[in-house]
Amino acid sequence: MASVRFVAIGDSFTEGVGDERPDGRVRGWADLVAQGWADAAGEPIEYANLAIRGKLIQPIVDEQLEPALALKPTHLSFNGGGNDMLRPRTSVSHVADLFSHVLARCDEEGVKLILLSGANPSAQLPLRAVIQRRGDLLSAAVVQRIANRPDVIRALNWPDRELSTAGYWAEDRLHMNARGHHRVAARVLTALGLDAPVEWWSLPELPDIVRQRNAAYYRDHVGPWVRRRLTGTSSGDGRAPKFARWSVVEPSGDDPASALAHEPTA
Repeated sequence: MASVRFVAIGDSFTEGVGDERPDGRVRGWADLVAQGWADAAGEPIEYANLAIRGKLIQPIVDEQLEPALALKPTHLSFNGGGNDMLRPRTSVSHVADLFSHVLARCDEEGVKLILLSGANPSAQLPLRAVIQRRGDLLSAAVVQRIANRPDVIRALNWPDRELSTAGYWAEDRLHMNARGHHRVAARVLTALGLDAPVEWWSLPELPDIVRQRNAAYYRDHVGPWVRRRLTGTSSGDGRAPKFARWSVVEPSGDDPASALAHEPTA
């Protein structure tokens, strides 16, 4: 058994949407952290990722937390509330209560919690002022809940103004691109006391980045999102976690961003 067993739960942010690989699969910051962790430690770690895109925070906690803890991890990363923030009647206190619940369960199971706030997409989105205000309130409420817990590993991305600029975001303006996911991964590794590849903090801007004009953007991205809300469906409906069981992540040698060596284990 590896000395580090890292499991991630959450929504599209943690699943890795926006950081699509050539074969169509998504990577994302949690995969990068697992690889960077193995590289920094110089030994294999075990990694699982139960996050599914489109999930509100209550289903994340209801459907992912206990299966994640059942894997007997040493570390659990948690983020949620980004999708809730886009709903008009979201209760900030309810979201913060769920963060407190996750921390309490980690305490009970002897698991170290890695707490993330999501990156701030508001500068690129419709209703940017509303999203900014809700995000500020949620971020402050969650930080308040862990104010007396220095043992909680914090990787707070919401206040990162550099990360909120357009060059870190995918075409849909809601999910980070590969550049954004690398910056988040660097922050998590640093919070863990590990050395992150310095270039991950600000990779060169992607040469193929697409910036749609408003008409095309609303047609291709806002319209489908609205239709899902009206029909009560989610982009994550019917999806399974990408790594529901432990995978062994080996140190990658010369190229820490190359690929994960996933070998499912019991």
